[in-house]
Amino acid sequence: MEILYYPGCSEEISASNYDKSARKVCEALAIKVTDVTDWNCCGATNYLSVEEFMGFAVAARNFAIAEKMGFNQMMVVCNGCLTALSKVNQYMEKSSENKNKINEALGAAGLKYEGKIKVRHFIDILANDIGVEKIKQKVIRPLKNLKVAAYSGCQLVRPYCDFDSKEFPTVLDGLLNAAGAEVIDFEGKARCCGGMLMTTKEEVAQKLIKDILEEVTRKGADCIATACPLCQINLEGYQSKINSKYGTNYNMEIVPFTQLLGLALGVGAQELAFNKNLTNTKKVLSGTSG
Repeated sequence: MEILYYPGCSEEISASNYDKSARKVCEALAIKVTDVTDWNCCGATNYLSVEEFMGFAVAARNFAIAEKMGFNQMMVVCNGCLTALSKVNQYMEKSSENKNKINEALGAAGLKYEGKIKVRHFIDILANDIGVEKIKQKVIRPLKNLKVAAYSGCQLVRPYCDFDSKEFPTVLDGLLNAAGAEVIDFEGKARCCGGMLMTTKEEVAQKLIKDILEEVTRKGADCIATACPLCQINLEGYQSKINSKYGTNYNMEIVPFTQLLGLALGVGAQELAFNKNLTNTKKVLSGTSG
């Protein structure tokens, strides 16, 4: 199987552990990864909130390149990229005028987008193209000593998701169960982590993060598995501030779900870039048997 991969900006720098571990999971599952050539930012946190049409045009450039490369699907690992890129298709489907405006802008770079690229999250591809049973068969070191809270986040399942429940997602749970982990059920798995509010309304974002940490700690989780680089940095990077503000003592291990899958599939911790994690991952690494 071959997939076209749109890495996104975060995976280049702050979430390089997510990118590296996703690629290693693909390698372990015999998935050939081809990157979108000369890709650019999806505009999730900038253009769309400032100048909507510019945001759509910038994001559509990635699609135009993908079509030129001969693909009809594009994989992302970032929930923000999933939403921003999906919006482009919706915008173009609304009217021929929107589509013509986008292509007029793309034409300045000698590009054109027909609107035929489907954006898919890696979780969707793993669950529905590879399948839980095949992943189970490939597991070498089951995570049988690990209690995991599978945190999908809000933008994985809303508003465009067609492969999981928008309120009570379970697909990520299934993938981690296949890896041998004990996945705990918790109500906050599709709640917002605060996202970019951390840069504008920090107190609001901190409270949202605290609610997630409080629930999974109470449920006895050893770690939280994330599906988005922004969720990852919010849950990882602000525990000390939250502890200081609320008098708590959270020390939850936060890992991209791909690191857990990678461990189960027999990939080494170094190859999965555990050295790039901000939180201690002692429980995660000691919870791998074999």
